[in-house]
Amino acid sequence: MNLNNKTYRAFRVEEIEGNYQTSIKEMPHMDLEEGQVRVKVDYSSLNFKDALSSIGNKGVTRNYPHTPGIDAAGVVVESQSDAFKEGDAVIVTSYELGMSHPGGYAEYIQVPEGWVVPMPDGMTSRQAMVYGTAGFTAALSVYRLLQNGQKPEMGPVVVTGALGGVGSVASKILSHLGYEVIAANYQLTEDQDIKRIGATSQIDRAISDDTSGRPMLRTQWAGAIDVVGGNTLTTMLKGCQPLGSVTTCGNIGSGDFAMTVYPFILRGVSLLGVDSQNCPMSIRKEIWMLLANAWAVDFDEQLVSETSLDDLQQFIDIMLDKKSVGRVVVAIK
Repeated sequence: MNLNNKTYRAFRVEEIEGNYQTSIKEMPHMDLEEGQVRVKVDYSSLNFKDALSSIGNKGVTRNYPHTPGIDAAGVVVESQSDAFKEGDAVIVTSYELGMSHPGGYAEYIQVPEGWVVPMPDGMTSRQAMVYGTAGFTAALSVYRLLQNGQKPEMGPVVVTGALGGVGSVASKILSHLGYEVIAANYQLTEDQDIKRIGATSQIDRAISDDTSGRPMLRTQWAGAIDVVGGNTLTTMLKGCQPLGSVTTCGNIGSGDFAMTVYPFILRGVSLLGVDSQNCPMSIRKEIWMLLANAWAVDFDEQLVSETSLDDLQQFIDIMLDKKSVGRVVVAIK
């Protein structure tokens, strides 16, 4: 595809007199370097990192102007790589996409071949972005639990931030695999919302964010997937039964972590880190294959919102206000 002298639309964040503003801009195509591919983006998705990037968070994006979007799915239209050819359907997530590298909120991206995953058979670009980085992180969290010996017969697994992007997918996958799921959210919600994500019950913040100061709590769950961090992660560990596992993949609540060693040395509880950004490619491909096949889940469309680049800002505002539910896919058309 000859794109010389042509431009493409992108959702850009600019710093203007100390304030960060977003708008749709026409951007010029750059020449492909050796080992790079150019992808025409069909869909992207909205993640918390994208929302932070849009307001100038230097912990996510150092240099502006910038195009956010840590997810993209589409078709290769130009390749300087032996691994991909024109017409290949692909997924690009994580690494530096949408952080230090122009991201998926654009009609085209050009990225190193090492960031690109072939689209699994039977999965569409939209389905891939309903999962996105959030779904991939959720699946990787479940993968880590299973690797560490967590089994359904051990008892229920708590998912914190259960109605959010990572939490809702994690809950659906766990339920699909036969686990009893307890949902933990900032506030109690309608039973129908809990059932929609595959959970069988919910706990309120007084339980999931214990402030008693006790070094140990009575055992209340067999394991947990935590996306909140801070004291919520501490609570998940304190209340976990012997030999249970707790994964950690986020810091929406806090990046701080303070507790005693007692859950580890008295109950043998495991704390498992989940890093989706730099996950090895071999595992990355395995996770995407699982999401396309054995771990594929049916999403209630009430958990999926779709927007365009032009209307994306309103969904970013909702996410920054911590009122986002489910997944937001961005149609790049």
